Amino acid sequence: LITKNNTNPFFVKMKEGAEQAAAAAGLDFQAYAGEKDGDAAPQITAIENCVAAGAKGILITASNDSVGPALKEARAAGILVIALDTPLADAEAQDMTFATDNFEAGLLIGKWAAATMGDTSKAKIAMLDINKDNISVDVARDTGFLVGFGIEVPDLTVMGSETDPRVIGHETSDANPEGGLRAMETLLAKDPEINVVYTINEPAAEG
Repeated sequence: LITKNNTNPFFVKMKEGAEQAAAAAGLDFQAYAGEKDGDAAPQITAIENCVAAGAKGILITASNDSVGPALKEARAAGILVIALDTPLADAEAQDMTFATDNFEAGLLIGKWAAATMGDTSKAKIAMLDINKDNISVDVARDTGFLVGFGIEVPDLTVMGSETDPRVIGHETSDANPEGGLRAMETLLAKDPEINVVYTINEPAAEG
């Protein structure tokens, strides 16, 4: 199992579940992780180590699409590759994907936020994304949220294509508390009257 990091509660629970299932099935199990979201280098090293060790399968929450070539090499070596949470752009980099419909998740959150606010005409929205790399999960949740909130999004394949003045800005949170704090400070400096905050995950929200 290769996760984006080993600090996000989502990935911690994913690792715990995998360890328990592997033990119950009598499988040899190894876990690897990047340092933070978007940090692909440790994941690529982990993939290479799995190939060298003769692994039979790799489960990965990819930091970004730069892990694709290493995963294609793993598949060529006969390793089953399953993408978790974050689908890869290159279909040849994975055998299958198990993931949330992140656009639908964002859409539901956006609809909830709009209903909770009531009069959305006075919304001032801060968007705390992972980073500027347009990672699939990041784009889907971000754009889904805005559409659900009632913001017109011309291009659903990238973040920030909207021109609605209610969106104060998109900032990089690195999906962790420190980044969430930094991103929110930057956006509050732009507009101290922000009254809606979207975050990519719980650690960013904590910041």
